[in-house]
Amino acid sequence: MIQAGPSPRIVLASTSRYRAELLRRLLLQQFEQAAPGTDEATWPGEAPGARALRLAIAKAEAVAALHPDSLVIGSDQVAALDDRLLDKPGNPQNACAQLAASSGREVLFHTALCVIDTRQHRQHTHVDLTRVRFRPLQADEILRYVEREQPLDCAGSFKCEGLGISLFETIDNHDPSALIGLPLIALARLLREAGVALP
Repeated sequence: MIQAGPSPRIVLASTSRYRAELLRRLLLQQFEQAAPGTDEATWPGEAPGARALRLAIAKAEAVAALHPDSLVIGSDQVAALDDRLLDKPGNPQNACAQLAASSGREVLFHTALCVIDTRQHRQHTHVDLTRVRFRPLQADEILRYVEREQPLDCAGSFKCEGLGISLFETIDNHDPSALIGLPLIALARLLREAGVALP
């Protein structure tokens, strides 16, 4: 463990406003955001958790290469309904289709985290699994939800920190922040190990 001293520069390898809002819960100090420019294509036969971890590492490594003497945080989330990946819908029609397919079903969310300490050339990773059980949803409920909250940039087509919570029967995980996109319990541990004073 690095001895206590000046807080290191912290860079979030993401331009996501959701991940930035989560990181602000932990950090009083300023942090930077950088777009990793990572190719997020799925590899044939790749398991959802493996894809999330691969992309979290790739994002962190891409940004770390340009930010020496920093702690770089990469994260990625992959949602899966059986063997089908639920990517960001991008438009209301896709969002409604995703929610209709998820109605009454369980969707698994794999949220991966990678922290690279470029000062010590160390890399730490973590993957959190969240099981979301959707209640049976009527078509008019789905349409009202999508029109009201516009979850078009969210894997699974909902915002659990908002009205999306009304779509569920249960959420089962170890870290509620993971479902939003950044597992803060694991991240806090990794930042403490890297010398960041938390709380």
